[in-house]
Amino acid sequence: MTDGPLPAIVLSVCMREAKGEDMAIPIPVAIVEDDERVRESLTEILAGDAQCVCVGAYASAEEAVEGMRARPPHVALMDINLPGMDGVTLVHRLAPMLPQTQFLMLSVLSDADTIFRALAAGAHGYLLKPVRAKQLLAAVRDVYGGGSPITSSIARKIVQSFRQPPKAAAVAEDSALGPREREVLELLSQGLAYKEIADKLGISRNTVMTVAQRIYQKLHVHSRGEAVAKVLGL
Repeated sequence: MTDGPLPAIVLSVCMREAKGEDMAIPIPVAIVEDDERVRESLTEILAGDAQCVCVGAYASAEEAVEGMRARPPHVALMDINLPGMDGVTLVHRLAPMLPQTQFLMLSVLSDADTIFRALAAGAHGYLLKPVRAKQLLAAVRDVYGGGSPITSSIARKIVQSFRQPPKAAAVAEDSALGPREREVLELLSQGLAYKEIADKLGISRNTVMTVAQRIYQKLHVHSRGEAVAKVLGL
């Protein structure tokens, strides 16, 4: 089973409105990308937006570990194909160290295994390259606000995988969930934020959060991604 909803999308633990942050304060964003041209392009996109500020641009995972520990970003844009330590391993390493950081994967890889591994490792969203400036900036704001932005084709794979018959090892875990919990878990697997789920189900955001925590407790996991991955037997 891979770590991180296609495992399903990963729970965004840091809701911006809960922190009461002022929209006038730029979102600190870090970039981890080994391709210099892409890294510079991402830096320029962030520099052109008043709501974002680039606090670090790293060419390798090793540089990112040192730099992001010294200056933790609120959002990290992560490539997967990095020299040395790959992006998924990097997220797995950084996520426990930087609990306030939201990890957004940017990759050309669209196979289910890689997506599940990334989300299970602690990623909060997954976009396929190339990413347009408008899409990237919207995703940064979305993931920072508690959402799980994903490219539509990736979302479809998540939903399809969620609907596949679970492996035998996962059946017992899944059976512990009640109807409402299963309903919320499927919506979490589609990358919906708590408020979106609340609106869709006609319940309060706090109720969604309570149900989500109950799901994690029953499945003995700590994130949305781990929950869906476990139910899918991945």
